[in-house]
Amino acid sequence: MCLLSLMAAGTSAEELALDEAVHLALQHNTEIANTALDVSKANDRYAAFHTSIYPKFSVYAFGSQQLQPITATITKGSLGTYNIIGPLPANNVAYTTPMQPTGLILGSVKQPLLTLYRIHLNLDALKTNTQITAEKARSKRQEVVRNVKQLYYTIEQVQSSLAVTHEAIVLYKETERLTSDYVAKQTALESELLQAQASLADAEQSELNLSNQEAKAKEQLNDLLGRDVLTEFDVTAIDAAHEPVIDLVAARKEALVQRPELKQAQLKVVQSEQELRAKRAEYIPDLSAEFNSVSLLNFSSFLPNGSYSVGLSLSWEPFDWGRKKYEIAEKKDTVTQDKNTESSTERKVIMDVDDKYRQIQQSWAKLHTADVTQRYAKENLRVSNNQYKVQAALLKVVFQAQTTLAQANSDYQHALADFWTAQAEFEYALGEDQ
Repeated sequence: MCLLSLMAAGTSAEELALDEAVHLALQHNTEIANTALDVSKANDRYAAFHTSIYPKFSVYAFGSQQLQPITATITKGSLGTYNIIGPLPANNVAYTTPMQPTGLILGSVKQPLLTLYRIHLNLDALKTNTQITAEKARSKRQEVVRNVKQLYYTIEQVQSSLAVTHEAIVLYKETERLTSDYVAKQTALESELLQAQASLADAEQSELNLSNQEAKAKEQLNDLLGRDVLTEFDVTAIDAAHEPVIDLVAARKEALVQRPELKQAQLKVVQSEQELRAKRAEYIPDLSAEFNSVSLLNFSSFLPNGSYSVGLSLSWEPFDWGRKKYEIAEKKDTVTQDKNTESSTERKVIMDVDDKYRQIQQSWAKLHTADVTQRYAKENLRVSNNQYKVQAALLKVVFQAQTTLAQANSDYQHALADFWTAQAEFEYALGEDQ
């Protein structure tokens, strides 16, 4: 146990600043990495479909062993009758292929023509999808940054509460010692000693709970930073706060421009309209330019070795029992839904900005109250110390004043952390990137 204590004492935890924590999260957070991969996948999907505009090459080869010969008869005169030589051929000619391995190779090059219009419409929809995916990735980055700040300030709050609890434990231990002496001298009741012991036990239990909360918050923060959850670190002191000056009207406009959720909703409308146009384009026939080749291997010298052709191919479904009509109706409903979602998201963004603005106002008022209480506790401790020096106050009163000041300091740190948390929430509501 002594060796472990010495090792723990000799290991100094790193000091982690908030800006550094945010930077680490943006670089190493697994959720951010996964959303970045989603963007890459969306770009790959677009690039893959973009190849549809180019000619399509295909080759089909078939090798076989004939199980029975192919027999054909060329009838007399089927090739014509001539004055000099007469009918050609002069007699019926029977032709039989040999029983040997044969091969067939079919090759084609197909370039879409009318289909290019529908392909480009689908490409537009896929391009919009990559933009939606990018906005989702941006939203995840902002969410992770907000969570990092919240956990960082939570650790600050817990550590402040731990300091107050430690001060209370010192007070309760001293109170227990004094009360124990008084009970021995029969100047205090046994119940007073039990009360002091109960208060001490309660404070020690609170200290354990707070220590566990601190450990849990640090593990969660390490997880957000994408590193070993057991990495030891200390947080730095929170910066002093200044009264915020916020133009709410300008903040609303900024949020409507920057919020990734609203951008996603707007892009969804664009995408659904593009998909509707692509669906309507399915009424257009598929017209392509084609080059085809057929090669026969080891059949017979009588048959041609190959055939080559260039032309146009048309594929069209003139009657589909109303399938396209219903599919277009579904796409129209999707457009309406996405427009409704866009309007709803815009209203929610404005309400969220207003709510976070009110939270900043409330947290600033709470911080101001905590500042006044802290200054009062400092002055009260100064007076108690002076009274104790002239024996006008009991030691217990001095300890109580010290505990009150420690609690006031903790409340101030809590209020300060709440203010910066509200500030982080407001930045998140604006859609600001780090």
